[in-house]
Amino acid sequence: MTRQQEAGYFAPMSKAKYIQLTTFRRDGTPVATPVHIAAEPGVADVAFFRTWDTTGKAKRLRHTAAVLVAPSTSRGRALGPAIRAEAHLLDGAASRHAARLLASKHPILHGRLIPWYHRRRGWVTQQYRLDPPPRA
Repeated sequence: MTRQQEAGYFAPMSKAKYIQLTTFRRDGTPVATPVHIAAEPGVADVAFFRTWDTTGKAKRLRHTAAVLVAPSTSRGRALGPAIRAEAHLLDGAASRHAARLLASKHPILHGRLIPWYHRRRGWVTQQYRLDPPPRA
């Protein structure tokens, strides 16, 4: 068992404030963007991020769940190696739970400012769950 398996799949990202989320266009071209991340306490194999419904990354995730994630700076410069993951759109109670986790890790931004700004603009905030890729 490797050190990463012992600590959980997303352990390299669990302490990061930002991750570089790389999504893929239909032609396979990668597009990297920085997003905030929050990991489930005690469950290092699940992490969450949010965006709004009209972003490019949300559009790309509608057709391709496969992503790459790496710890990054606020500008999206990777600070470590990228790992494969799958992003799944959440709804209902799961979405509210992810929103609470993000708000507890980033109270000013995700607890107040981002939800307020999304509502003001008329955007629908979407929470996503990151999972390890399925085993081949």
